[in-house]
Amino acid sequence: MVPEHVDVLIVGAGLSGIGAACHLQEELPGKSYAILESRSAIGGTWDLFRYPGIRSDSDMFTLGYAFRPWRDSTAIAGGEAIRHYIQDTARDYGVEERIRFHHRVVSADWSTDEARWTVTARRSDTGRTVTLTCSWLTACSGYYRYDEGFRPSFEGEAEFAGEVIHPQHWPEDFDATGKRIVVIGSGATAVTLVPSLAPDAEHVTMLQRTPSYVLSLPGRDPLARWLRNKLPATVAYPIVRWKNVLLSTALYQFSRRRPAAARKLIRRLTEKQLPSTIDVDTHFNPPYDPWDQRLCLVPDGDLFRSLRRGDASIATGRIARFTERGIELESGEHLDADVIITATGLNLLPMGGMTLNLDGNPVDISETVSYKGMMVSGVPNFSMVIGYTNASWTLKADLVNRYVCRLITHLDAGGYVSATPVGPPEGADQPFLDLASGYVQRSLASLPKQGRRTPWRLHQNYLRDVRMMRRGPLDDEGMTFQPPPAARTERAAA
Repeated sequence: MVPEHVDVLIVGAGLSGIGAACHLQEELPGKSYAILESRSAIGGTWDLFRYPGIRSDSDMFTLGYAFRPWRDSTAIAGGEAIRHYIQDTARDYGVEERIRFHHRVVSADWSTDEARWTVTARRSDTGRTVTLTCSWLTACSGYYRYDEGFRPSFEGEAEFAGEVIHPQHWPEDFDATGKRIVVIGSGATAVTLVPSLAPDAEHVTMLQRTPSYVLSLPGRDPLARWLRNKLPATVAYPIVRWKNVLLSTALYQFSRRRPAAARKLIRRLTEKQLPSTIDVDTHFNPPYDPWDQRLCLVPDGDLFRSLRRGDASIATGRIARFTERGIELESGEHLDADVIITATGLNLLPMGGMTLNLDGNPVDISETVSYKGMMVSGVPNFSMVIGYTNASWTLKADLVNRYVCRLITHLDAGGYVSATPVGPPEGADQPFLDLASGYVQRSLASLPKQGRRTPWRLHQNYLRDVRMMRRGPLDDEGMTFQPPPAARTERAAA
């Protein structure tokens, strides 16, 4: 039986995958495509995570799609609102019908002779194996594991008499009322959970081994709110979007170029919002510079409000062991708890865990070099969407998805069948992601390398990437284009 063939196969129906489908429909309407989604719903991250208070850690005017305005003035939106936004986009652009749920992609095999991928997926609902072929394969599955988060083991866990929860597997029937809760962690998940649980719980303690930088952001964008009544959404949205792009870029550049000054600024803003009982040096003075790890954003300072009210507190120290009644720290302090939430991070899983083969030979992604942060050396007609670590994920996703459309158009116009990146002649030795966060450091060995210059360097700079990916040449020193196999044979003979 001949497998079904599509021009483009998209893996993942989350924020990136739905965006990729919309760009294909608008820019390459004659191309056939399908979306394979391992779960049963649209939304990816925003459908998977259901813990209390789940929200964006970027403003919605940049996390939203460039082609579909975010119409609310809410800057930091809840998970449900984001999920509906993605679902509505899929419905409005007519891509819903192209999604095949319960299809987890297992492997993809490239045939040079046929110039196509053979993709194998396993259906999670029936266990059946499905095979499709495609001319272009794009992985929009993010970079972390959906089935499990990072969960270190702690001495004495079996002794704890209460409930232990990882946010990635939040129980639907959980009730915080009257409970003493300890949230282990200091990242975006922890600073979201604490103020969300505090109003109902008896008390919530955020237990961190290392402090994070925490910045308060207005929950509603003042400029967006003002422009809503003055201009059409299609005009107001780009203004607010670019304002936020420029502000976030300026903050990042300031933090990297003048880390001492940035640290001082963030400290001053933090001190203004904390009660005098909390020692800033102990709990809000990270040992690393701003943007060595992502900054944590809290809308309208909700975490600080919980700390000021006293229904939440913060503890900094290393865990010695779990006890029957809670957690004992190495300092000897004991934190009483009925519930312990392990907001301890993520596990990365490049390309959704699929394996790649070229003419029967397995591809070791860790031995490849990233090209423009979206393709890898030696692998034809394959792209992956990895968003920014210092800005909104979707800013990079939109650029990658539009660039793929440009590449496919170039292939058709030139009579080529494949586009294959090559590594830099001098080699590459830089890590793919330049973050000190634990989830990144634990997984760097399985990710591609980076070069030290364009187009093999991921700049984490939207303004530079706009120039390179929207207006830069497609035929540069990092890209090669291949004619049909018959033409290659004729050319070799000649």
